[in-house]
Parts: sequence; C-alpha cells; structure tokens
Amino acid sequence: MEHLADKRYTGERALFFGEDLLIERCLFEDGESPLKESRHIRLDGCTFGWKYPLWYAEDIEMRHSTFREMARSGVWYTKDILVEDCLIDAPKTFRRASGVTLRRVRIPHAAETLWHCSRVRIEDCEAVGDYLGMDSEDVTVRGLRLDGNYCFDGAKRVRVYDSYLNSKDSFWNTEDVVVENSTIVGEYLGWNSRNLTFVNCTIESLQGMCYIENLRLVNCTLRDTTLAFEYCTVDADIAGTVDSVLNPTAGIIRAGHIGELIIEPNRVDPSRTTIIVKE
Repeated sequence: MEHLADKRYTGERALFFGEDLLIERCLFEDGESPLKESRHIRLDGCTFGWKYPLWYAEDIEMRHSTFREMARSGVWYTKDILVEDCLIDAPKTFRRASGVTLRRVRIPHAAETLWHCSRVRIEDCEAVGDYLGMDSEDVTVRGLRLDGNYCFDGAKRVRVYDSYLNSKDSFWNTEDVVVENSTIVGEYLGWNSRNLTFVNCTIESLQGMCYIENLRLVNCTLRDTTLAFEYCTVDADIAGTVDSVLNPTAGIIRAGHIGELIIEPNRVDPSRTTIIVKE
C-alpha cells in the first residue's frame, strides 16, 4: 500500500482512480472529485474542502478526518465505507451508497444525508438536519442523537436502539421498523407505515401514530400524545396515561388511563377494537 502523508492536493480529480493508498494528514482543496473511482483507501487525519470527494469509490476507511462545509455531496454511489471519529460539516453526504458504517461521527449540517442507501450502521453519532435516512434500507442505529425533522421517511427494515430523536414526522411511509429503548419527540409520528414497533420507548407526539398497518407498542410511555392511533390496526401496551385516542381501526389498546377516548361509529367499527384501562 502506497503511503501519502502531509501533502496538499488541488485541482479536479487529484487522485482519480487511486488504489491501495494510505493517506495521512493530507489536505484536499480547490478541486472536485479528488478520490473519484478510488479503491482500497485508508484515510487518517485528512481534510476535504471541496465537492464530491468520494464518488464511485469502494473499500474506504476514513478516521479522524473532516469534510468542510463545501465538501458537499461527498459520498455518492460508493460501496463499503467506514467513517470513524470524523466531522462531516457538509450537507447531502452519503447518497445511493451501500455498506456504510458511521461511528462517533458528528454531522451538524445533515440535510439530505444518507438518502437511498443500503446496509447502513450508525453508532454513537450526532446529526442536525431534516430528512436523514430517507428511502434507505437495512439500517441499524445505536446511540444516535438527532435534531431534525422527517427522519427515515420511506425507509425499510430499520432497527433503532438507545437513541434520542427530536424529529417531527419521523418514520413516515416506512416498512418493518423497530425502535427500542429510545425517545422520540415530534408531531405526526409514523403515518402511512406498515409493521412499526416501539419497545420501551418514550414518545411525545401530537396526533402521532396514525394511518399505520400493524402498529405495536410494548411498555411505552406517551407524553403529551394526543389523537393517537387514528385509522390504525394496533396492539399497544402503554405505561401510564395517553391524553387522547381517536378512531383506531382494529386491535387492542391497554393503558393506565386514557384522557379522552373518541370512537366515531360512522367512521370505524367499535367492535373491532378492545380498550383496557388499568385504573
């Protein structure tokens, strides 16, 4: 493996088609696509200052490195990339990529990030931005702290653990999602989804969890959650109170207390839903 260290690269496609490179403490600036079509690259302590750094690349490991704000649209159409202990200060990173692993990565401008990706792992990361993870598949998240709306819209086969998501309209249009031991804060959670499960979660959501086929809640706390479960097939075990429930389609709801139960026989068949209030 060729070793490149302490260099400054400028100009378009500076290391185009690079292969078997160990790149340490290098600066890439004033030129697009510096590592386009590269293979078997190890980056440590590097900084990217301009657009499209890693397109159509494969087998990439990047550690202790930075994408500056203008290194936008940084990782598209790339396969098998590991990013550890890095700062991604650019939007639109990771698009149509597969085999993406992010560990201890900060993404303060995460707009349009991780779109249409597959085989994604996110571990102990922080992100700020809307539409994180849109239309991605086979995603495992552990220890994510997110401040941004509409996360994982249209995603499939997602597992989320031990995370905090401050995200309005999260998990819309999803399929086969399980969220465990996490907190979700935001209005209109999970609409138009199938097979959506929350286990040991704290949820705060105005008119959350509506229009869902096969919604499951296991030992969840619903804070300030109103008009929940409209037109849902639901199996819910709620610890404590839910402020209001509106027109579930079918299933069973168990709760310590329901502040207001609204069942409109002209809209749903009340006999198809069982309500159990523990108090």
